Amino acid sequence: MATQQPVPGTPTGLIAGEIDEFADASTRASATVADGAGPRPDMPRRPFNFGRWFRATGWRHIVGVVMIVFSLFPIVFVVSSSLNPRGTLTGSNALFSQIGLESYVRILSDPQIPFSTWFANTLIIASITAVGTVFLGALAAYSFSRMRFTGRRFGLISIVVVQMFPQLLAVVAIFLLMSAIGDWFPAIGLNTHIGLIMVYLGGALGVNTYLMYGFFNTVPASIDEAAKIDGAGHARIFFTIILRLAAPILAVVALLSFIGSVNEFVVASVLLIDNENQTLAVGLTKLVANPRYADWSAFSAGAVIAALPVVALFLFLQKYIVGGLTAGAVK
Repeated sequence: MATQQPVPGTPTGLIAGEIDEFADASTRASATVADGAGPRPDMPRRPFNFGRWFRATGWRHIVGVVMIVFSLFPIVFVVSSSLNPRGTLTGSNALFSQIGLESYVRILSDPQIPFSTWFANTLIIASITAVGTVFLGALAAYSFSRMRFTGRRFGLISIVVVQMFPQLLAVVAIFLLMSAIGDWFPAIGLNTHIGLIMVYLGGALGVNTYLMYGFFNTVPASIDEAAKIDGAGHARIFFTIILRLAAPILAVVALLSFIGSVNEFVVASVLLIDNENQTLAVGLTKLVANPRYADWSAFSAGAVIAALPVVALFLFLQKYIVGGLTAGAVK
């Protein structure tokens, strides 16, 4: 075997260094192929196997597609019905067979349908209820989480037990109570928005308090102790520290309260009597209450318009939702 001789005038270590660099590069390339960073040129690619793909990840894609179709079908059907000028659901079975904006024009311009008034009433009631629910729930949750007083455990258990009974069972009692209050204070009795807001605040206080209580427990108590050393009281700690740290759960409670107030029908239909004071959930039901002619197209158009504020608020608070719902689940 011939031996490579060094070139006269060239250091012998240069050739040895080049050989070492080539060996290191070959070793790194072999290791890269072995680690799976690139396919080996001499290894044939395995053919596609449907069974192996389905067992690994295929079934997940199928389940995801089915759930998406199942979730989007009611929305697509309502939008198709709102664009159907006939005003019946029987003609909406063929999706988007007829497209027109007559239903939207009719519901927005018909003087017998005060849609704009219903929409404004719904936004006012839902917004005030959401803000009040967040504020009162945060105060109660902070008290249960940071303070120790007699009846604290009994209060927490009572909140959970009371929420087990649906609000529908108390409709008669709520009506009689608001009727009696209206005799003394007509501004907060029957057929008033303030009275309905008070009922909503009382009904949603329990579950939201318990939800915020779990989140407040995740905030270290050492922050409160450090603030107390600096001379801060409970009010300053609550408004300047706790509320800022609890922004995710506050956003979640506000969103859930807003959606619940927009969709609520039973209590609103009992307390709100006049047509001008009613909400969208009550007013739109009148469009389909007539058994001889039910304007389902206008009803669907109103439902689509009513969903726009909820969707906008959901997209605005989207970054807080996941963190707010999961942070209080573990300690």
